[in-house]
Amino acid sequence: MSLPHTLHIGRPDGVINWRMPLRLLLVNISLLALCLAMAVAALCYGTLQLSLEQVFAALSGEAPKNLVTVVTQWRLPRIAMALLLGGALGMSGAIFQSIIRNPLGSPDVIGFNMGAYTGALIAITLFNGGYYYIAGGALAGGILAALAIYLLAWRQGIAGFRLIIVGIAISAVLVSTNTWLIITASLERAMDAAMWQAGSLNGMTWQKAQPATAFIVLAAAAALLMGKRLQLLEMGDDTARALGVNAEGSRLWLMLFGVTLTAAVTATAGPISFIALAAPQIARRLAGQSSVTLTSSALMGAALLLSADVVSQHLFAPIQLPVGVVTVCIGGLYLIWLLIREARR
Repeated sequence: MSLPHTLHIGRPDGVINWRMPLRLLLVNISLLALCLAMAVAALCYGTLQLSLEQVFAALSGEAPKNLVTVVTQWRLPRIAMALLLGGALGMSGAIFQSIIRNPLGSPDVIGFNMGAYTGALIAITLFNGGYYYIAGGALAGGILAALAIYLLAWRQGIAGFRLIIVGIAISAVLVSTNTWLIITASLERAMDAAMWQAGSLNGMTWQKAQPATAFIVLAAAAALLMGKRLQLLEMGDDTARALGVNAEGSRLWLMLFGVTLTAAVTATAGPISFIALAAPQIARRLAGQSSVTLTSSALMGAALLLSADVVSQHLFAPIQLPVGVVTVCIGGLYLIWLLIREARR
């Protein structure tokens, strides 16, 4: 049986083809370099302009105290979390698009993102919860929404198109629920929920980053360990079973890891849309691959979210937009292009 080039570097004629793995490696290195360059630029650029020498001095603790505070306590946590959360969204999108085998199979389209938002909204409006209650509510809401969609879409197995349709239906129900929660809440709670709904990295601190970092690192590591199974699932359940993979069990575990990544992002910054949809497809096209890869998707997601956050901070300065507004605008255009392309195909 011949496997796709994402699983090996051989050709049917037995001649080794190094071009595709080398191109993927170069894309990953380029995306990593882009993320680092953008992070350094974001540290320098702002209301207080800093030179590279001042930034490096602040990072090493040799600059004046006020510069150290600006760089290490205000700008660096926001940049680090933009990269981490963007990477989590990119990887989550790659997981769902692979197991569903559909470019529209991202968590924000299917409804998992909305489930996490509903859980967090319940913690805000009904229980007046703090940050950790909101994080727990988002995680629980995302997992429960995923479980409901999975059970409703189950018909002696899971078909990608059916999962998407059921997910869209559940998402519509959750949108109505969220609207009811907001209009019945007190004015203060409703305003907090509305601001959080936009998706923002404003006020990000190292303390707020700790819970999400732990969940994201663990879920991402587990997903990477199951990367080979994910590639086999893209070939179809029958092929995966023939190669010794428990298709349904592997799909369920991968869905759990993807939901955890999405819920951790939602708990930290609110529902940020379209990064999970666009990052895997852009990375796949850059790498020239027939399927999405977790590492490239994560790096692309990190670059996209950091870019969107820089734009949200400085495009209408001194007014700062929520980063979710920028990702929706960019992602909406990408979704229209993707739908037109898929319709033509």
